[in-house]
Amino acid sequence: MNRSVSALLFPQAGAQAKAQPTSPDAQKVAAIEKAGGRVAAIAQNDSRLEVDFHLQGASVSDAALGPVAGLKDVVHLNLGKTGITDAGLAQIKGMTTLTRLHLEQTKITDKGLAHLKGFTNLEYLNLYGTEITDRGLEEIAGLTKLKSLYVWQTKVTEEGVGKLKKALPNLEIVTGWEQKEKK
Repeated sequence: MNRSVSALLFPQAGAQAKAQPTSPDAQKVAAIEKAGGRVAAIAQNDSRLEVDFHLQGASVSDAALGPVAGLKDVVHLNLGKTGITDAGLAQIKGMTTLTRLHLEQTKITDKGLAHLKGFTNLEYLNLYGTEITDRGLEEIAGLTKLKSLYVWQTKVTEEGVGKLKKALPNLEIVTGWEQKEKK
């Protein structure tokens, strides 16, 4: 188990640690790590958590998200380049503390984005290389704290981006279209 997470879950670490029962959060962290994920505090004196699966690739399936959904204070979740689908997003729909969510190069579609409606604290969303269309952008139009959105190599159109920009005028939307035009 990650040392910083151990300190959060077992603040009395040391000689007493042997007698301490396994907490539900420690069991969830162990399950996440067994599935190839990494759990860490976002800073030394901050109990909020980051969960990262992006280095494990397509072997990470929707089943890996069960223990993640039960953790408290997860603010960063990286599922990029995994086998996560819309069904996986349904499992994490209650994680309203998230501020950053990486879904790039996953199998999610517009249907999955409907599960993000309650993510009122979300500031960063990466959808690069997914099957998202303009319909998916409509699903996230209510995320008023969203500051950065990446939709490069998706099926969104200029029209869909324009509508989302009207709904969220302070949102920076990276489409990648500008880079193509420069070549």
